[in-house]
Amino acid sequence: GTRLNFTIDNGKIHNVSLGQGQEVVAEQAMELAAAEGHWVILQNIHLVARWLGTLEKLVEQHSLGSHPDYRLFMSAEPAATPESHIIPQGLLDNSIKITSEPPTGMHANLHRALHLFSQETLQQCSKDTEFRCILFALCYFHAAVAERRRFGTQGWNRPYPFNNADLTVSVNILQNYLEANSKVPWDDLRYLFGEIMYGGHITDDWDRRLCCTYLSEYIRAEMLDGEVSLAPGFMIPPHLDYQAYHEYIDDNLPDESPHLYGLHPNAEMGFLTVTSERLFRTMLELQPKESEAAGGSGASREEQESQDPSLYKPFNMEELMAKAKEKTPYTVVALQECERMNILTHEIRRSLKELDLGLQGELTITSEMEDLANALFYDSVPESWTRYAYPSLLSLGTWYADLLLRIRELEVWSTDFVLPATVRLAGFFNPQSFLTAIMQSTARKKQWPLDKMCLAVEVTKKTREDITFPPREGSYVHGLFMEGARWDIPSGSIADARMKELRPEMPVILLRAIPADCMDTTNIYKCPVYKTRMRGPTYVWTFNLKTKEKAAKWVLAGVALLLEA
Repeated sequence: GTRLNFTIDNGKIHNVSLGQGQEVVAEQAMELAAAEGHWVILQNIHLVARWLGTLEKLVEQHSLGSHPDYRLFMSAEPAATPESHIIPQGLLDNSIKITSEPPTGMHANLHRALHLFSQETLQQCSKDTEFRCILFALCYFHAAVAERRRFGTQGWNRPYPFNNADLTVSVNILQNYLEANSKVPWDDLRYLFGEIMYGGHITDDWDRRLCCTYLSEYIRAEMLDGEVSLAPGFMIPPHLDYQAYHEYIDDNLPDESPHLYGLHPNAEMGFLTVTSERLFRTMLELQPKESEAAGGSGASREEQESQDPSLYKPFNMEELMAKAKEKTPYTVVALQECERMNILTHEIRRSLKELDLGLQGELTITSEMEDLANALFYDSVPESWTRYAYPSLLSLGTWYADLLLRIRELEVWSTDFVLPATVRLAGFFNPQSFLTAIMQSTARKKQWPLDKMCLAVEVTKKTREDITFPPREGSYVHGLFMEGARWDIPSGSIADARMKELRPEMPVILLRAIPADCMDTTNIYKCPVYKTRMRGPTYVWTFNLKTKEKAAKWVLAGVALLLEA
């Protein structure tokens, strides 16, 4: 722009940062620029979703009869998912698109992080050795947290917009604190980096623990003696100059693998599997739907589900309430689950009957019926059902089989309300209610205060078939899967996962309620339990599992228990 005499100072460039109330300013700038041949820069157009339709019309209007020097530049953040794209198709079709893709892989990310600094940066602190060591560790940390996103929810529960400013400001803080203190304030630095600079982006407590664990492993006093490895076989480099650091990375950084981020190689397999499934799903949705095929699929699926006798037998709540004379915590949970199941199965019957009438021409096909028919065609669970159901990532066929299993389990349990020998924790709409019932039952029996109790987790060596009677206290649960590691039965602790075993099943687990001050906290890993591999909002509970290695290893590996494989 400067070379062509277009600058902000001479009034030929109009720079508008969009946000609340800036739409009028942008429209005026476009009118003026189109008439006089100026340039307009509209930043962050994704923030004004409602105005984008007007913008599209203005662009089309100014495309004819405008000054030949008139140009319009727009910037926007990429959408997190394909479904959340809001930029109108017309704007995309009529523009030259330039994307700024972040580098992929630890090697490129680490070089990029280091390129934010220079030889002068390395020489500006009086504590030379400490400053260089911590700066290099921060660059590696920045590269790790940025690249970890590609591993999906096993990397981070939620995606975060970590950026270069986080790193550069952290290095400025590092220099100030080193200059102001005679000794390196390790705890203060880790807190500032993990809780404020990078932690300021983080909204999930488990992600915050992960961020702080990275820093506690990378930034500690031992690094000054060259005793800290950032990855297997990659030590913090000695005192080097700027160019030598780049050469050290080229010569010593191991080949790209999940090990560089503390993850197991299975994490990459899981990520690639999900990507492949998404690709095939997109290809399927691009296929033309012939009327016969769509109709046939909808009818066959409908017949399969609407004619199933299980769905025509809702639980008789009045009869069950009368049968459950003693309202124990377990009984209350069973009744709540039956009630929720009735709501779900009623919606399934209602929507399928409505679709059947629509296909026969007796009712007008609505958008909700179309969505249902499309979901049946693509073997996915309809949105109108998931509204009343439990979180699940299963395809419709598998989800339906699981639904029938849940109904059978509830039928058995509600027959006499006797707690089963072992309970499938994944079979509940609300697993937390059952885990709370274990504590309530013990609290009533032993007259303990509920708010000072917790669950003791004991992983047995038995399978579901080995359990024939419920325990005298607490409950056996099964149907949990471990992601990121596996349970080693002989040693009774967490161990490294085997290759290609993405989510191995756990043995039966005994859950007992004990006073919180009696909980054994030595050599344990606080393992989050989630309903599905989407993690995040599907959090259920925290199980303390035995480990013979540092808990930090499993935190970095993203180890969690899932109720659905």
